[in-house]
Amino acid sequence: MLDLYAWPTPNAYKVSIMLEEIGLPYNVIPVDIRNGEQSAPDFVKLSPNGKMPAIVDHDVAGGPVSIFESGAILMYLAEKSGRFWPTQVYERYDTAQWVMWQMAGLGPMSGQAFHFSYYAPDKLPYAINRYMSEVRRLFGVLDHRLADRDWIAGDYSIADMACYSWSMIFEHLAIDIYDYPAVQRWQDKMGERPAVQRGVALLKEFAGKPEKLDRKARQALFGKQED
Repeated sequence: MLDLYAWPTPNAYKVSIMLEEIGLPYNVIPVDIRNGEQSAPDFVKLSPNGKMPAIVDHDVAGGPVSIFESGAILMYLAEKSGRFWPTQVYERYDTAQWVMWQMAGLGPMSGQAFHFSYYAPDKLPYAINRYMSEVRRLFGVLDHRLADRDWIAGDYSIADMACYSWSMIFEHLAIDIYDYPAVQRWQDKMGERPAVQRGVALLKEFAGKPEKLDRKARQALFGKQED
């Protein structure tokens, strides 16, 4: 049995989608980041960076084993299940490089763009323009990659799972998805997969209705410098 420590965010959706795709039994343990549960000592033992998601695999020799960082979790689950990560060297690292691209680029830049556009107490035009310009550039990179293929790296893989949930926040960033037709086509294909639908729906039920962040929630998410 696997335990998934998560909250409805793009990084957590990657893992819930993967778990639904491979069909391994798992429990979801909510980590309410609005209440600072990601900083609780017991969770930090599993995820030293104090971020979710994290998993604990109880079904492993010498276990349990805990893994943090969503990209590493995807790779671990792919190796455990023997699915969605090719075994041939070139194909394997073609997939891995696009997972790294999402981890180093699409995710962090989108997150910063969303923060400065939505959460920041002062709407700084320079910061908003800087991050939004980079997100649009990255959407262009992904659109070019998908122009002549159905999936990011060969067959459907962890690269698609890694990028999908972050690509979906275009709605919150006022990005016109029609400017990226290949990304839109790929998003539609992803959204048709039953495991993707289940993985997203599963986590959404924990958050309830979106609400305005109070002072405590802002500190839990962004640190005391937000006072």
